[in-house]
Amino acid sequence: MTMSVPERKSGSEGKEEESEDESEILEESPCGRWQKRKEQVSQGNVPGVESASLAMDTEEGVEVVWNEVLFSDKKVFKAQEEKIKEMFENLMQVEHPNIVKFHKYWLDMKESQARVIFITEYMSSGSLKQFLKKTKKNHKSMNVKAWKRWCTQILSALNYLHSCDPPIIHGNLTCDTIFIQHNGLIKIGSVFPDASIHGKGRQHRDEQRNQHFFAPEYGACEDDYAMDIFSFGICALEMAVLEIQANGDTAVSKEAIVHAGQSLEDPLMREFTQSCLRHEAKLRPTAHDLLFHRVLFEVHSLKLLAAHCLINNQYLLPENCVEEKTKSFDPSAVMAEIKHEDRQGVQLKYSHVSPLELDKFLEDVKNGIYPLMNFASSRPHPVPRALSLSQEQVETVKTPTPEPQETETRKVVQMHCNLDSNEEGTKTHLSLFLKMDDKLHRQLSCDILPTDTSKDLASELVHYAFITEEDSEKVAGFLEDAIGRHRVRALAAGSTH
Repeated sequence: MTMSVPERKSGSEGKEEESEDESEILEESPCGRWQKRKEQVSQGNVPGVESASLAMDTEEGVEVVWNEVLFSDKKVFKAQEEKIKEMFENLMQVEHPNIVKFHKYWLDMKESQARVIFITEYMSSGSLKQFLKKTKKNHKSMNVKAWKRWCTQILSALNYLHSCDPPIIHGNLTCDTIFIQHNGLIKIGSVFPDASIHGKGRQHRDEQRNQHFFAPEYGACEDDYAMDIFSFGICALEMAVLEIQANGDTAVSKEAIVHAGQSLEDPLMREFTQSCLRHEAKLRPTAHDLLFHRVLFEVHSLKLLAAHCLINNQYLLPENCVEEKTKSFDPSAVMAEIKHEDRQGVQLKYSHVSPLELDKFLEDVKNGIYPLMNFASSRPHPVPRALSLSQEQVETVKTPTPEPQETETRKVVQMHCNLDSNEEGTKTHLSLFLKMDDKLHRQLSCDILPTDTSKDLASELVHYAFITEEDSEKVAGFLEDAIGRHRVRALAAGSTH
């Protein structure tokens, strides 16, 4: 979805008009949270969307996009209503840092027509296509590091979609539907539901200027992940060369694509894009495979292991630990040295490592872009619920002659509890950190359902803490109180909406 800000009028008259337009509210969502404004935004090639306006999220204080799909025939809408609801409900479950956020949808029934209104994240910095045009206009070439980082982020989003059950095929990936945030983060446009429900299915693909983004098998079979990979390959190629020339034609030819690929100087980049653009769909790699291609995945194993250790043990570190640590280091100090007997050694100084790059790398690891192994889980850092055995199960696993256990003497010095609820309020994640006097600290976590009682949860967590009976009572009381207060706050917050 291309969401660029329209041009403003100049002069004092323009400023007054702009101010009046921005302040005028045309419509509100049923819950009152989103307020539609006059200002229109361009939606690019999203099928079925008749209008898209800027809106204000009054709860978060940020701008969003108010999208409308119109159905002039109410009979057609009624026949598809359940399907529409199911698809939009699935869209609301899509959650990834490199996918434009889908916030909410609702149906609006009128006498003459029906509307589906949905709210999406607003990408004020524009599309990838706009960025590439500006870069080419300034006679600049694409930075290789930026190209690799952007390819990795797009592939991470595609891998997430293709790993869903059932898999989600984007089906409309072009440089017009990929966006850049002000901080350099890439996001692919929200996956729109099957446009065939509106009778306008896939007409957006027939536009001449974007035909080259779609795979040769398009229209001959059902969409699958290989079509998205082909589209990604064209996007990666356009990012590398800034623009694939159409040479005056209305559409980009196959010859122009081949010529653009051959113009890449780096053989690895050439092989990478060509593998995505193979004519036979079954020969194209998956998004997961491409994440581990040599041109993208060149992280040192020790650096990767250290990053994963840091992310998995964040509870032991302050929030801005990287920034604080790098401030205290002397840039000219040597942090590592490689010595060679037959030649001069290599010194690695702190000035060689950019704190900003390090922060970005840790964020990518946290988002699952760099798994520890090729066969790692596609979902980043899952935290399983702490499992407890029932009393009957405990009895069956006991040995006839249990071995004597040492009496626990270590003391709990400090306790910290963190509770985070999901947006729907159906589940809360609890993390308990116990600081022990022997420095061997404890961290326990589990998911809390509304039906779980505070007392049972406290008992379950304390059971796994390996602490003294005296400390068990203190920790259980602390947990019961924390969970109770959290639920009261959540209830109060829910009643205000």
